[in-house]
Amino acid sequence: METSTLYTPDFMLAEQFFDGRRAGMEGERSLMLAVLRDAVECYQKYALARDPRGRFEFDEARRWIESSDRDWPYSFENICDVLDIDPIYLREGLERYAPRGFRREMRKARIVPLEDRMREPIVNDELAAVEAAAS
Repeated sequence: METSTLYTPDFMLAEQFFDGRRAGMEGERSLMLAVLRDAVECYQKYALARDPRGRFEFDEARRWIESSDRDWPYSFENICDVLDIDPIYLREGLERYAPRGFRREMRKARIVPLEDRMREPIVNDELAAVEAAAS
């Protein structure tokens, strides 16, 4: 065994180092794209949801998308920067998809029980005449 090969320092060319880093970055970009895609899909899927789970999913996606927080790597703003997406443009497009005013109206909607609807006064004169004749 040669002693000269035992103490040969390992070295790496700059291209080799940065190629490896780019490969790792592609994984991070893919994850960021998946996070963004999930939020947009939840926003669109549950935009008009009335059930509590659907409203929760929509509100969580909406809060994340509307946040301007940049303190953590997977914030909406940081992901848009890395993916080279204009966050304002994306927000405006999603806002047009489910306007806030419409969402508020959806929450105000109430379910009227059938019994309450049956007690409403009869407007049709013919039905009123039939009821009067029957009694």
